[in-house]
Amino acid sequence: MKADKDIKIIHSDAYIVIVEKPGGMLAVPGRGADKQDCVVNRIKKLFPECIDQPAVHRLDMYTSGLMVLALTAEAHRHLSKQFEGRLITKRYIALLDGLIKEESGKIELTFRLDPDNRPYQVYDPVQGKVGISEWRKIGIEGTRTRVEFTPLTGRTHQLRLHASHELGLNCPIIGDRLYGNGKEGDQMLLHALYLQFQHPQSAETVLFESRAPF
Repeated sequence: MKADKDIKIIHSDAYIVIVEKPGGMLAVPGRGADKQDCVVNRIKKLFPECIDQPAVHRLDMYTSGLMVLALTAEAHRHLSKQFEGRLITKRYIALLDGLIKEESGKIELTFRLDPDNRPYQVYDPVQGKVGISEWRKIGIEGTRTRVEFTPLTGRTHQLRLHASHELGLNCPIIGDRLYGNGKEGDQMLLHALYLQFQHPQSAETVLFESRAPF
């Protein structure tokens, strides 16, 4: 199997690649020469047959864990439809800064981008778009709570906002510099640990798991 010194390749075939993205690496390229090192560009170097735009979803720069990328245009269309139709199951593990008494629940918050403070997202019940997540408590670790999130929508910063906002869990993710008390250089403790979808070629249900590094 092909290898990258920073990205762990979980699976690859003629249609898709599953990678384990490290926290601190961009998922897709940004603007400027200093924002070109990312999962997409590294995969394109490893797989020369890869289409120009293989990403069908993203992880925040400081989120670690599983990503699926498409190597062919047909695979990209197939996976994109699954994401749009909410047919792909994703689960995340997070360590939150605070104690949560409840055992599980469902969070629905409407939020939008704050254009004066990009990329910060703000709660807006009028102009915002809804983000929905289910969660369950894994356990208490000192003054922290370990939680598993299952996002039902894929909004920008959804889990970070759902964790930190007072109408959500009111406990920011450890290391979150936008919505919590994280500082420069901190690793945000949010990890995409589970990914299940229909393989774009075989139509079989496939699933991949990754252990959280915290």
